[in-house]
Amino acid sequence: MKGVVTQCLSNGMFRISLENGFNVIAHISGKIRRNFIRILLGDSVVVELSPYDLTRGRIIYRLKQTNLAPPNSSFKSNSK
Repeated sequence: MKGVVTQCLSNGMFRISLENGFNVIAHISGKIRRNFIRILLGDSVVVELSPYDLTRGRIIYRLKQTNLAPPNSSFKSNSK
């Protein structure tokens, strides 16, 4: 299920706002932790929900951001 990170908590825990409007607390999966992938506030992620407690989950993928801001046009380079 897709969601957006709304708050960074301690010990690799995050509060995620899901597409369907629910909020869950999720931790980082071992694969993401092992590969040093950073999860920041506002990142889009894929969350696997716990079958026992639907307010808890695991972040299994960080989606790539495609809407990056354009470069600042006032920047002037010194190269000729």
